[in-house]
Amino acid sequence: MTATRTDEELLALYDEQVRGSLGQRLPPTWRLEHDGPLSRCFTPREGFAMFTADAADLAHEDLVALVDRTFDAYRQAGSAFEWKTFDHDRADLLPLLRERGARAEPHEALVLGEARLLAAEPELPEGLALRRVTERRDLERVAAMESEVWGEDWAWLADDLEERLSGEDPVEVLVVEDGELVVSAAWLVPLTGTEVAGLWGGSTLAAYRGRGVYRALVAARATSALAHGCTVLQVDASDDSRPILERLGLRTVGGTTPYAVGAPSDTGSG
Repeated sequence: MTATRTDEELLALYDEQVRGSLGQRLPPTWRLEHDGPLSRCFTPREGFAMFTADAADLAHEDLVALVDRTFDAYRQAGSAFEWKTFDHDRADLLPLLRERGARAEPHEALVLGEARLLAAEPELPEGLALRRVTERRDLERVAAMESEVWGEDWAWLADDLEERLSGEDPVEVLVVEDGELVVSAAWLVPLTGTEVAGLWGGSTLAAYRGRGVYRALVAARATSALAHGCTVLQVDASDDSRPILERLGLRTVGGTTPYAVGAPSDTGSG
């Protein structure tokens, strides 16, 4: 029987393989620059930054300079950005971000575990169907569903998914439908150069929640992850999805909080 990794082993694997390999799996229209242990990414919509190497040995004054350079880089680009922090990042980072006007977004659990524990034949309520989609029309339907769930315009998502599907990495977009209505959608993202696959998406229309739809999407993606050679699943889980994932056998090994910074025109700094 295959040994199950401990929480500490899963978190160490995440730091080494997932955070450390960020530059290997970006869409072609995204630009990445490294600054010591930090990576800054610039996308057509906005930017994001995070530590992709151990920053524990960085002197505090060097950390301050790194933070200032990062804020300046996005200010000069005229771009909003998100600094993705982790619960196990060094403690003196967060005050520096807050002092410069960054706003904490909702905390998410960092959930990881063995794909084999979740792989199964998906079971859906009668009348619902699950399928893999690649066509632009379907991606626009996914974006419309996400817009309804979140109460804001997610039309950009169709472009983002289309770009990912046209790349070299085997991204898979799955939908659950009630006739012609997309009621839920999620995607599997095997992370290049790692044994990890990310479970992304997973939003469901309010009327269809609590009926096993999310669970079915997890089972289908776990099975596909194993077929791609990925033995570990990773999710940045909301409070809604975390308990489901834990019941299925994944474990919360840490957490992440994005810190958002508006574009210069939004903050008065430009």
